Amino acid sequence: MKYPSIPSAQTVVQHCKAKGIKNIVISPGSRNAPLTIGFSEDPFFSCYSIVDERCAAFFALGIAQQLREPVVVSCTSGSALLNYYPAISEAFYSQIPLVVVSADRPPYKIDVGDGQTIRQDDVFLRHIGYSTHLWQDVIHATDRIETYVPQWLHENDLGVIQQSIQDYNDAELNKALHTAITDRLPVHINIPFEEPLYNKLPKASVDASVSSLEFQDTRIDAEVMQQFSSIWNSTKRKMVLVGVNHPNTIEQSFLDSLASDSSVIVLTETTSNLHHQNFFPSIDSLIAPIEKLSDQEDWFKRLQPELLLTFGGLVVSKKVKAFLRKYRPKHHWHVDSLKAYDTFFSLSHHIKTPPNRFFEKLVPLQIPVASGYFDYWNSIRSGYEKRRMQYLKEIPFSDMAAFDISLRAVPQEYQLQLANSSTVRYAQLFDLDPSLKVFCNRGTSGIDGSSSTAIGAALVGKTPTVLFTGDLSFFYDSNALWNDYIRSDFRIVLFNNQGGGIFRILPGMENSQNFERFFETKHTLNAQYLCQMYGLDYVSVKDRDTLENVFEDFFIENNRPKLLEIKTPRLLNNKILLDYFDFISSVFINH
Repeated sequence: MKYPSIPSAQTVVQHCKAKGIKNIVISPGSRNAPLTIGFSEDPFFSCYSIVDERCAAFFALGIAQQLREPVVVSCTSGSALLNYYPAISEAFYSQIPLVVVSADRPPYKIDVGDGQTIRQDDVFLRHIGYSTHLWQDVIHATDRIETYVPQWLHENDLGVIQQSIQDYNDAELNKALHTAITDRLPVHINIPFEEPLYNKLPKASVDASVSSLEFQDTRIDAEVMQQFSSIWNSTKRKMVLVGVNHPNTIEQSFLDSLASDSSVIVLTETTSNLHHQNFFPSIDSLIAPIEKLSDQEDWFKRLQPELLLTFGGLVVSKKVKAFLRKYRPKHHWHVDSLKAYDTFFSLSHHIKTPPNRFFEKLVPLQIPVASGYFDYWNSIRSGYEKRRMQYLKEIPFSDMAAFDISLRAVPQEYQLQLANSSTVRYAQLFDLDPSLKVFCNRGTSGIDGSSSTAIGAALVGKTPTVLFTGDLSFFYDSNALWNDYIRSDFRIVLFNNQGGGIFRILPGMENSQNFERFFETKHTLNAQYLCQMYGLDYVSVKDRDTLENVFEDFFIENNRPKLLEIKTPRLLNNKILLDYFDFISSVFINH
């Protein structure tokens, strides 16, 4: 085993190892060579090489998303680092612990006209949990320091100066990695390296000082819990809304308790990964039809909760956000040990504990309260679910029909990764098999990086993975396929409607050349030659019968990943989707 000769590189590697951070995603470069040597020479680490830094960061995010532990991304100096930003912002809002370790030029070579230099320190400051710029070692390339910044060496003995540098770097690394682990946030560690960069040592020359982790106490005071239960037990209209939630994290007994309470309706999303026959999984199917009614004010007041309880991450449905912002609850509690967004501008309590711990205390204190809240809205839900089944039988081949067929075809226990924009919103309209584990980058909701995230997630997943993606998201992130880590059982279902079809259902849609070019971004691309270049099996369909038959073979495992491209009619999709909400609105009119 070999070690980089630069002390700060050894220090970073030792801290990561001591904290159990095993997965390292490296984008090739020369300035980060000391880090690459340190990580790749140690068999403790699993190292991956991804050339495109934007893809590399999302690939790492996918691994961290699944393992729920920090993953390192490391790159060279200059603009390479900036390509990490989309994934870092996603990690920040999704509370995923990316550890960004960037190599930098020495500070005396910044802003003097040297190549591949930018101001790297604190470059992610607004979207990072902790940012640090380590000090440059003085016992490495001492002759360069004497030439360019001799004042660094004049105050004391060289060994004393280096020890102060080591102490500072150890302290900063402890803070950064502790933040990543305990706060589940991305952190940025920037390290200046002077040449030579590739020298190795047979033995480590550094013994890093690593401090132990400290976690906050998230227990709830019994008196405070009594106050919460008193409000809960006296409220007749309680709504539970769950955003992004990792699979199998909430005790089933707690879900059963919520589902059996007649004063509670539980709204879930595809990304909530929660299932019960009494839950409401298609929020827009509940709210969108009400928007079309002449007496919508009365309906929304009937639906308005007195108490809103939320947990999980960010919510997909814009309609439920608009509803709850206008028809605000008297109480809004958000349960999370770290963070609470005032999404509906009515947050009254941030209950700083994990949801399971909260329900563990609440459920024994529950007293049934007479209410028709659930029964009333459940009868409406049953009605629009029947109408949806009828509608799907009547519509021609389109995005909505394709999603219905494709989602029903996904084998049990699969991991389902969803791209953003229309993909996740279509998926919201259907009831998924409870065994599926669903993920989507909802932190910033961008279309960038969905494929890269899915490939990283699939790599460490315990079951096979399928990615559902739209055409713009897929082509935007096509470099995601440029790596050696795509599992042979990885599948992509690409819905190609020749543009950003979601813009056709948004306000401002018009049939004009400018709209098609600058909003919808109409195109004629297909994925066939990308699949040929990157070694994926490819199949294309454009009608219902072919699509229903293609899944007989699509999920059968072979020695290569596969992509299914579904081509749908660009100008028909938006009409079918909008007509769906009109079609089911009769349930409300006749109720």
